[in-house]
Amino acid sequence: MEKGLCIGSMAVAGLLLLVFLLDLLLGFPFSRAGGSGFSSPYSLVDICGILGSGILGYLAFNAYQDVK
Repeated sequence: MEKGLCIGSMAVAGLLLLVFLLDLLLGFPFSRAGGSGFSSPYSLVDICGILGSGILGYLAFNAYQDVK
């Protein structure tokens, strides 16, 4: 059960990282009205989301190594 939770957490972190990177670089799916890239008004939210998903991925991987 613990391995499944760790793998699920890594999958969620990867999905969130992908979504926030797409939003920051292309303006898809969230920042259509504000433009894309760092000129978007939501770029700070995207950067914080990328950092948060990276931290979640690291913690999930570290926990998976402990359970293994």
